[in-house]
Amino acid sequence: MKEAKPPSATLSVRVVPRAAKEGVVGHEGGVLRVRLNAPPVEGRANEALARFLAKALGVPRASVTLVAGEKGRSKIVRIEGMTLEAVLEVLTPPGGPSGGGPRPRRTGSR
Repeated sequence: MKEAKPPSATLSVRVVPRAAKEGVVGHEGGVLRVRLNAPPVEGRANEALARFLAKALGVPRASVTLVAGEKGRSKIVRIEGMTLEAVLEVLTPPGGPSGGGPRPRRTGSR
């Protein structure tokens, strides 16, 4: 008798390093956009991404694995213990899959 495997989710992520504010920007075309404070050197942005996702999803850091994209901004991440639907439900910003629509226009002078 086979044991059922625990769920896991594989997720495409586009990282924006050295951002002023960390967080999920949106989810479009199957890619989650995430801003991170860490610089893209010596794997710091990769580690920051794993820590950010683990904390946001409430899973142990060891449950978040970088599958591909170690040196680029586009990455593939696996999260053990959650389905893709559950991951996106937690991480997708309110207001829809694109992060709430277009940005409001600035009016007036600075």
